[in-house]
Amino acid sequence: MFDLKDFFTPLKQIVIEAGEAILEVYHSDDPISVKTKSDDSPVTKADHAAHIVIDKGLKSLATLYPVISEEDGLPAFEERSQWQRYWLVDPLDGTKEFINKNGEFTVNIALIDGDEAILGMVYVPVTGVLYYGAKGAGAYKELRGEALKINVSPVNFNQKLTVVGSRRHGAEALEAMLKNVESKFESLELVSMGSSLKICAIAEGTAHWYPRLALTSEWDTAAAHAVLSAAGGKIMNIDLNTLDYNQKADILNPYFHAVGDSQFDWETLIQESA
Repeated sequence: MFDLKDFFTPLKQIVIEAGEAILEVYHSDDPISVKTKSDDSPVTKADHAAHIVIDKGLKSLATLYPVISEEDGLPAFEERSQWQRYWLVDPLDGTKEFINKNGEFTVNIALIDGDEAILGMVYVPVTGVLYYGAKGAGAYKELRGEALKINVSPVNFNQKLTVVGSRRHGAEALEAMLKNVESKFESLELVSMGSSLKICAIAEGTAHWYPRLALTSEWDTAAAHAVLSAAGGKIMNIDLNTLDYNQKADILNPYFHAVGDSQFDWETLIQESA
């Protein structure tokens, strides 16, 4: 029987090659040429170069599933709603971080089954760090070929709570929300970072909570969502239900909360923070 872990080796090669294509642009002496897409988000030559590598790699796998990529056309919902499994890809997550050359951008590949992200791979080209995980297979952080299993960290009121947030979106609303709950913990630290690294930080246990109070797209979250789930965490929408995929015509996520420690009462904390 086919095991999701069988995807790990070929996907590692694909994301690393995509990362090399990105770094070729990143380290070039030429200025980074930026265009604006219809949704006002930026796109560069590196986004397209990574997309080409990933699309070719996924279509060469023995198990063929459809591919949705941010840098390709979005299939009509009538078509994709019939898919049981498909790849959901963000070739370069954190394009603004890429443009600003702070290193906080990633290559994201997820496998969606029904409405669930069941496998994810997140690669950080600048550092060479790779996060990956799959349903029933655990989650891992790998650097230079050494893979360590990762898990979310426990949360207690008598310790510091580490919250991660976007560098660019929803900061004012987030700070207002955190003021309502910071007194419940020994201390509260807010760390800003880019791309899907925020969700990966929760998966590896260096952060506990990521409230996202601004819009994202499904390809922004799916890969890291799968890693977080495999590490023992979850992502909930504002109704405190599991964030799902491919259930509506547009591909925008609602506001959400990515959390670790499934034993902690996040629902009450989130309701009290509102």
